[in-house]
Amino acid sequence: MLKKRIIPCLDIKDGTTVKGINFEGLRNAGDPIELAKKYENEGADELVFLDITATIEERKTFVELVKNIAKELSIPFTVGGGISSVEDVRKLLEAGADKISINSSAVKNPKLIFDLAKEFGSQCIVVAIDTKLVDRSDWVFVKGGREMTELKTLDWAKKVEELGAGEILLTSMDGDGTKNGFDLRITKLISENVNIPVIASGGAGKTEDFETIFNQTKATGALAASIFHFGEIKINNLKSELKTKNIMVR
Repeated sequence: MLKKRIIPCLDIKDGTTVKGINFEGLRNAGDPIELAKKYENEGADELVFLDITATIEERKTFVELVKNIAKELSIPFTVGGGISSVEDVRKLLEAGADKISINSSAVKNPKLIFDLAKEFGSQCIVVAIDTKLVDRSDWVFVKGGREMTELKTLDWAKKVEELGAGEILLTSMDGDGTKNGFDLRITKLISENVNIPVIASGGAGKTEDFETIFNQTKATGALAASIFHFGEIKINNLKSELKTKNIMVR
């Protein structure tokens, strides 16, 4: 059985870590390099870095930031934001990223998933899916949650697996930043219908939320941001607590 992973996420905007609620109202959460070091010391299993306002102009700056963070880390880290080609991925992997995450570009051009998996191996291709419940159906959103697509979440999750993605990062937009707990319904649905690892994201507020997501769904990882950034939960304490509940963590 796969051991469960605790994964802090750093949303990067203009070189700074930010955090919002339901993808809006961003506030500063600190220096990404300092946070990365802190999380590694606290026992994070992996880190995710998302350049949430990725543009062509900012791309070079972001590659430099990835290099600087990679120097400080020994745990795997995933980088996403504005990636749309094999060349983009090559640059980020050369800068020290272990995995890359694609979202809007995969929806726009699904063949990109296949091309990246073929070039670099499925193990380093993560497809991020931002999902929201609209009119009693789950829909995929892109462009940082600003644009609804015509893709149903479950159909898209199955499709990305078929195309060669190695992992899905599933963010419930309804839960994002609310601290009301992970979205059990959608996480359960997706994790039970694909055969690749699913990371649950959106809504973590307390230790019990991690216990619940691991006990009630097949998610292999749980990602959170603000509760870690603002010191509400320390990762080493969280992992100790989960072990006492017989949840196998790394």
